[in-house]
Amino acid sequence: MKDTIHTREFSINDYDAAFELWKRVEGLEIAEGDDKESVARFLSRNPGLSRIATDGSVIVGVSLCGHDGRRGHIYHLAVDPRYQGTGLGKHLVQECFSGLRDAGIQRAIILVADDNARGREFWRRCDWEELSGALAMGKDVVAASPPMTKERRDSTRGER
Repeated sequence: MKDTIHTREFSINDYDAAFELWKRVEGLEIAEGDDKESVARFLSRNPGLSRIATDGSVIVGVSLCGHDGRRGHIYHLAVDPRYQGTGLGKHLVQECFSGLRDAGIQRAIILVADDNARGREFWRRCDWEELSGALAMGKDVVAASPPMTKERRDSTRGER
């Protein structure tokens, strides 16, 4: 890793540059929950765990990291294509792990798209194991439930 690269906590002020980097990294899928408001909530819920790497004033690496109190999760590890192969991605992951260990988390999980061969190879080189017998599944929470009306909120509290 170059001596000019420094890392620090991801701040929501970094969002626009991080988003642009995400768009440039092959295999990284931007999806629901990646908007600025959602990322701001994520960062405030997981202080100090997500990381930014800069070369001068330019953001060249980003890792979103958090936990649910039981398992750690690394989302959107992204390294500028010009800096890939320098050890920067591994360094960002090590910083994420340090924060997770400090939070008492013992295991972390990532999701890698089936068609992201380069990403899968990176994670394998970093000694991550595929979870055989596990299948990632998801469902859009907003679309899955009817809107919460005042009457429905009151009835779920038993306050009719």
